[in-house]
Amino acid sequence: MVTSSQRIFAALQCERAYKAAFAVSNPPYPNSMPDPPTIAVAALGVFLIAFLRGAFGGGFAIIGIPLLSLVLDPIAAGAVLAPLFIAMDVFALRYWRPSTWSKPDALRLIPVFIVGIGVGFLLMRAIDTRVATIIIALITLAFAGLWFLGGGVHEARPRSTPKALLLGLTGGVTTMVSHSGGPPLAMYLLPLGLPKAVYAGTTSLIFTVANAVKAGPWLLLGQPTRGMWTLMALCLPAVPIGIYAGWRLHERLSQERMYRACYALLIVTGLKLLWDGVRGYL
Repeated sequence: MVTSSQRIFAALQCERAYKAAFAVSNPPYPNSMPDPPTIAVAALGVFLIAFLRGAFGGGFAIIGIPLLSLVLDPIAAGAVLAPLFIAMDVFALRYWRPSTWSKPDALRLIPVFIVGIGVGFLLMRAIDTRVATIIIALITLAFAGLWFLGGGVHEARPRSTPKALLLGLTGGVTTMVSHSGGPPLAMYLLPLGLPKAVYAGTTSLIFTVANAVKAGPWLLLGQPTRGMWTLMALCLPAVPIGIYAGWRLHERLSQERMYRACYALLIVTGLKLLWDGVRGYL
């Protein structure tokens, strides 16, 4: 005969299993105002992500996320960033208009990017994300390192639909799992030798669609509290300031410097991803 204590124990076990399956942790600031250090660090991280979005069109959010991880756990950080990414997209459209989009590449990449986001959501608790992160990091470092070792000379290469499908799918998975969809996307777009504004505009368009699609899953995973929504609102002013500052930098960069900066950021991103993956085993 099942006792009441056994029923309580079974219920607790079910609750733990649910939280483990869907990565639901105890969210910070359930009803209270975030403390000033948290607001300052989070706003700085949002500014950095928006700055990179304005300068390079997106794809380098992973560089700003370490700042948020100082004050929020990864799931909460993802939930806080999801609506702010959409705000960045809205402001970025002022600078990266349809005239800066490479439509043939967008048509190849966006559908598989969306599929990759769905696959990433399903795989978040089914795969060892540390292994996936290390693999993406090593490929990114090899890709960028070979370019620098080759003298940093940019020779435009023809489009490849199979390559677009593979890297677009990979980018969708990694942007959902770890906000690191930029490296696979850059591996496809950078070798095409697009004009700097077209590269940034196309990247911005793809992440505008991707961020809209993944916002719902991240909010479902993070289950934002009133305090987290307050933190989002307080960080919102950093978005237009960061986008504008990044766009001003983009305007001053030559084509050559723009591409060198993108490859350098890929190395920084690759090192960050490699550290994240290795740290998971330490």
